[in-house]
Amino acid sequence: MAIEVKIPEISEGVTEGTVISLLVAQGDTVEQDQSLLELETDKAVVAIPSPAAGQVAEVLVSEGDVVAVGAVIVHLAADGSRAADARPVAAPTDGKAAVQAQEVEIPTRAEGTKKAVTDQESKTDTGTTDRQIVEPSVQEKASREIPPPAAQPAVTPATAKPSAAPPGQEPAPAAPSVRRLARELGVDIQQVPGRGPHGRISADDVQNHVKGILTGSPVTSDAAVAAASTATSAAAGPLAEAPLPDFTRWGPVEREPLSRVREVTARAVTQAWLTAPQVTQYDKADITEVEEFRRSINARRGEEAAKLTMTAILLKVAAAALREFPQFNTSLDWARRELVSKQYIHIGVAVDTSHGLLVPVIRNADQKNLEELATELAETAKRTRERKVTPDELEGGTFTISNLGGIGGTAFSPIVYTPQVAILGISRASQEPVWRDGQFVPRLIMPLSLSYDHRVIDGADGARFLRWICDALRQPLLLAMKG
Repeated sequence: MAIEVKIPEISEGVTEGTVISLLVAQGDTVEQDQSLLELETDKAVVAIPSPAAGQVAEVLVSEGDVVAVGAVIVHLAADGSRAADARPVAAPTDGKAAVQAQEVEIPTRAEGTKKAVTDQESKTDTGTTDRQIVEPSVQEKASREIPPPAAQPAVTPATAKPSAAPPGQEPAPAAPSVRRLARELGVDIQQVPGRGPHGRISADDVQNHVKGILTGSPVTSDAAVAAASTATSAAAGPLAEAPLPDFTRWGPVEREPLSRVREVTARAVTQAWLTAPQVTQYDKADITEVEEFRRSINARRGEEAAKLTMTAILLKVAAAALREFPQFNTSLDWARRELVSKQYIHIGVAVDTSHGLLVPVIRNADQKNLEELATELAETAKRTRERKVTPDELEGGTFTISNLGGIGGTAFSPIVYTPQVAILGISRASQEPVWRDGQFVPRLIMPLSLSYDHRVIDGADGARFLRWICDALRQPLLLAMKG
C-alpha cells in the first residue's frame, strides 16, 4: 500500500518552509515517527516525522526547496508492500473522476477552509529567490464546482478570511508570504493591483492598497501605486522595490540569498515600523544592591544549577510592572477599533543566535519565582541557539525584553514587536558617580530603553512605567511587596 507523506500543519500562520536537511533516501527503511527531513519555518526548525513504518519509495524534494503545507514530500511503501509498487496508480485522464482521483482535501488553519490540491506540483517563486517552490495548487475543474463566495468589503475585520479566486478566475499572482500578509490585513488578494512583472503582486502592493482604502483613495494604477509608495519607500527598507545601482561599476561584488530568519525579521520589523508610531523613553536604574544580591546567590548555587542573570531578574520585574500597568499588556485591533487586554503575561526574550535574532516566550512569567525563571530562561536560550525550539515557543508573547548589556552600548531604540505595544531594551551597566548625602559615591547604573506604540500608550504612561521598573531595581523590597 502506497502512502503519500505530506507536510503537516506546523503552527498557526505557517504556510511553507525550507528543506534544510534530508534524513532519508530512496530505499531506506523507516519506523513510525522517525524523522524524514528537517524543515525551517519562519523562525524554527521542525522535524517532519513518518506517519507509518515502511520503505521510502521516492523522495520528491531536495535540500533548499521551499515547500508548502500539504505538499507531498515522500512516497512510502508501508510494511508488506514492495517499494517498486509504492508509487500511486495513475489517475484517469478525463472527466470529473480524474480530478477526484488526483485530489486530496487539506485543511489549513490559516484559511479556515479546505483546498483541493494536487499530489505534487512545483513552480518557481519569481518574487523571492531562485529556489524551487513545491506548493499545492487549486485544480481548475474542482474550483468550478465551488459556489461563488459571498460579496465582502475590500478590508474586513482581522478575523474574517478573504475568499479564494472566484470560479473561472485564475488565482492571484502572488507569493505565499504576500497572500498571508493580505489575509492578516483582511484584504481580498484578488482586488489588489499588482505592478510587478505580469501583474505580480508584492507586499508593497498589498500595503498600498490598504492605505488607499483607509484614506478613501484606493490605488489602482501603476503610476498611482508608484506615487503612493514614494513617501514610504525609505522606511520600507528590505521590502522597498527601488532599483539599486550597478555596484559592479566600482568593484567586484558577491550576492547571497537572505536566510529564512533574516527575511522574516526584515518583513516583521518593516511592518511594525510602518504600522505603529513608536516612541522610545530612556532612563537609568541603580542596580548596585540587585547586582550584589545576584552575585551572592550565584556563589551559593551549585555548578549545575542555572545562574541567576540580570535578564531573569528583569523578567520578574517586568511581569510585576505589567500587572501594575495593564495597558502595556494589550494589543490594538484597529480594524474593530478595540483594545485587546490579555489576562496572561507571556514575555518574549530576544536571543542572539548564529542564524539571527529569535524571540522565545516565557509563559506566565508573573506566576514563577526567580529560581524558576532563571532555570527556564537558561534552558530556553540554549535550545534557541541550537534551533531546537518549536514554533509554539516563539508565539504568544505580550511584551518583549532585549538585553544587549553583554555586548555593550549606552542606549538603543528597540522596535516594538507588533502586535505587542511595548518592548524593553537593556544596555551595559557601568559605574557612575551619584550624589548622595553631600558627596559623590560610585553606583552601578544600567541604561534602559522603553519603546512603545503611541496609539495605545501616552508619553506620561511610558515614563511612569519605566520609572516604576527603575525603582523596583533600586529597591528590591518594593518588588517583594508588589509580588
